[in-house]
Amino acid sequence: MAPAPDPHQHKTHTAEVRNGVTSAYVREGAGGTPLLLLHGYPETKRIWWRNIGPLAAAGFDVIAPDFRGHGESSLAPDDFYDIAAFATDCYTLVHDVLGHEHCAVAGGDVGGVVLYDLGLRYPGFVTRQVLFNTVPPPLTEIYAAAGLQPDDVRERRAQADYFIRQANDADGLLQELDTPERRRRYVAGMYTHRLWGTSNAFTPEDVAFHTEPYGDAAKLRASWGVYEQSAGKRAMEDVPRLFEQTPVPTLVLYGPEDHVVLPSFPWKAAAACLECTGPLFVPNAGHFLQWEAADTFNKLTALFCR
Repeated sequence: MAPAPDPHQHKTHTAEVRNGVTSAYVREGAGGTPLLLLHGYPETKRIWWRNIGPLAAAGFDVIAPDFRGHGESSLAPDDFYDIAAFATDCYTLVHDVLGHEHCAVAGGDVGGVVLYDLGLRYPGFVTRQVLFNTVPPPLTEIYAAAGLQPDDVRERRAQADYFIRQANDADGLLQELDTPERRRRYVAGMYTHRLWGTSNAFTPEDVAFHTEPYGDAAKLRASWGVYEQSAGKRAMEDVPRLFEQTPVPTLVLYGPEDHVVLPSFPWKAAAACLECTGPLFVPNAGHFLQWEAADTFNKLTALFCR
């Protein structure tokens, strides 16, 4: 049996990035090829615990931050928790604080959307990117030209109930989750239900490890900001850069045991990326692909981003 994850396995650094936001991040492999790892929801930088060491050993300067309002990063004084804010923080951390002119990037879920924005917002900054299990950019005409049918609207999909509630009734939901235990139990459902990934991908110790940061009411509430923004319920720092194809060379991976991200994702992602490798389907993996199939993810990422 694998040992329980150690929250202190990787050293956490902090840096003030901009507008009073302090980013917490892990960095290992300094001197290697810069590789930025972007978490999703309901995740923090801890979702990369199985990837940081192996990728650093493979020659990468691995940088894994918590987004503003998540994990050990601070809440945002400007109250922006949107894709553009996340992307700009990450650019500031990697480029301005750590001094890298370029980097490779990997991300899924919310991190995958931030990844896409980052490559378009700062041309030439992202050299290569690994994209998996996320919401593809809204490129209706591109997908139609590729012969891809429109997906059903979110409101008619039972798998999207969590998304709709977080986007439209965040305060009401938080009132119901009025203790740390209830907040963690809510998030734990996403790690333990087969709707999201393979059965038994997370031991009880793993679930406790990943849900612990979400016991904090303010952090859980902040993590829903990006959902509110998608429904027009919250102001954005800037319009996300998602409305054009990306020229960044992209490896598209897909964990097919994910029943929250639609099965059209890998094909839409491939159509959105002008220079695409894949999509490659990773067996026995779902939404949390980098954790569920860590060895495969690490090898493919190292080969593509080297």
